[in-house]
Amino acid sequence: MSNSYLVIYERGEDGTVSASAPELQPGGVISTGGSYEEARKNIAEAIALWLEEMRNSGQPVPVTAVRYEVLEVAS
Repeated sequence: MSNSYLVIYERGEDGTVSASAPELQPGGVISTGGSYEEARKNIAEAIALWLEEMRNSGQPVPVTAVRYEVLEVAS
């Protein structure tokens, strides 16, 4: 079984990349990495562990309800 979750990436002032999956509640899932690729790998592992914990504790696994788009606006 697989599902898609929104992940938001943000580069910090120190160059590290933070990744978050805010719809996975309670608590959300957050991870970091030294690059986009590392942050992507780390957040995927963190989400998998979070989902496993939800299943093991008998809690429902959330189905994504987020709809998003990247909107380009002239500046």
